[in-house]
Amino acid sequence: MFSQIILMLVDTVCGFLSMTLVVRFAMQSARVSFRNPLGQFVMAVSNWMVLPARRFIPGAYGHDLASALLAWVWQLIYLLAAVALSAGFNGVSPAPTGIALIALLEVIKIALYFAFAVVFISAVFSWVNPHAPMAGIFNMLARPMLRPFQRFIPPIGGVDLSPLALFVLLQIALMLLANLRTQVILNF
Repeated sequence: MFSQIILMLVDTVCGFLSMTLVVRFAMQSARVSFRNPLGQFVMAVSNWMVLPARRFIPGAYGHDLASALLAWVWQLIYLLAAVALSAGFNGVSPAPTGIALIALLEVIKIALYFAFAVVFISAVFSWVNPHAPMAGIFNMLARPMLRPFQRFIPPIGGVDLSPLALFVLLQIALMLLANLRTQVILNF
């Protein structure tokens, strides 16, 4: 029971930091200004680790690789704690390569859940109050994900159905990711 409590606390901290780093990566990739409440929060939580890491990890093509790598490191820390405290996943302890791959899959899962949240919040803002202060931020984050769907799905009665198509695709991606994770656990 004590190990479960420790593992839950480690999961909470590592998950929170990983999500913050994924948000930072997405905001920088979408060129969203950090001069808003969300950006200020993300910077306050993550600057202590991202700024020193940037000395060694350069960005590439406008993407903040330091944030992405640190998100993976936090998931790796959680998984190592999980293996150490509970003897693996359902009694199976994967090799270090498997743990590193599972950490990568967990970061991708966090990014997919973040995409769900961004598109959902953006859609709600568009229906409720499109001029809200945070609406522009979520629209800028959602726009690159929705643009490919909007090319093929025209608005019906003034309603944009592209978020629904993206939600279906994200759900399929989550299902494939869960299956891949299980395969990695069993095969490594």
